[in-house]
Amino acid sequence: MRKFHVCQISDTHLARFSRILTENFRRVSEHIDATRPDIVINTGDLTFDAVSNRDDLAFAKALHNDLPVGCRCLPGNHDIGDNPTEFGPPTEQPVTEESRQYFVSVIGEDRWSFDAAGWRFIGLNSMVMNSGLACEAEQFDWLASQLSTTGSKPVALFLHKPLYLNTPDDPELAATSSRYVPQPTRRRVIELLGAVDLRLVASGHIHQRRDFTRGHVRHVWAPSTAFIIRDSRQELIGTKEVGLVEYRFGPDGFDVHHVRAQGQIDIKSHSLWIRTPYHARKIYASYLRRASQSGNTQ
Repeated sequence: MRKFHVCQISDTHLARFSRILTENFRRVSEHIDATRPDIVINTGDLTFDAVSNRDDLAFAKALHNDLPVGCRCLPGNHDIGDNPTEFGPPTEQPVTEESRQYFVSVIGEDRWSFDAAGWRFIGLNSMVMNSGLACEAEQFDWLASQLSTTGSKPVALFLHKPLYLNTPDDPELAATSSRYVPQPTRRRVIELLGAVDLRLVASGHIHQRRDFTRGHVRHVWAPSTAFIIRDSRQELIGTKEVGLVEYRFGPDGFDVHHVRAQGQIDIKSHSLWIRTPYHARKIYASYLRRASQSGNTQ
């Protein structure tokens, strides 16, 4: 049986104003055109800031429509807002039902499930977890239903935020609470997945490439296709580089290939916009515009 080829991209952060970020996406698009995977999965933060500027999502959608193969997408915090945590400071842009529905109206879905190569593939909206929104409970009901029909098929899970750093019981810290699926939702997700043969958890969000195995589950963090975050703003956890991840699934398992598209540039950017108000993001947008015009990507 021919293996099912999946290309995972993440944190594309697309916006009309940023030529340098769009160019990195175009290099990835060229790689996809050359390799022709069976499907592309974007694990979130399609946009620079669709919460404040909805045109970012329309722009991102148009570029994804131009890909030569089909694409399934999941929302990130820059697409629909962030989820609250018990230990971190209140998010400047909390997830709302309105922003989620807008994402669905443009992209078509914010969670999904399909079968291929003897596997069950599940994509979850990690941004509504711990939100208390009605859609959070609806997603848990939907997930339980999907898992109940999985049978003996191995499961590959895709979502924006990693489940955790090293272990399910990692303590939540104020400085890093926004990086991972928050408790107690994390525990509930893991308990549900314990009933099936979970083999892969694929995520993004951190802008670092990382690949580790706990038990029989492999955790893969896809890097951003767009930019990396300076060490002064974020400590080194994995590998800071732009790129993508390719998987090939078969009945007996799967292979992982860490890839950098030809011509991609490691744009080093300040992360001031990650957890700051809209006016500060506009300052950062101006910085990127100037960098695009001058050719300075550092």
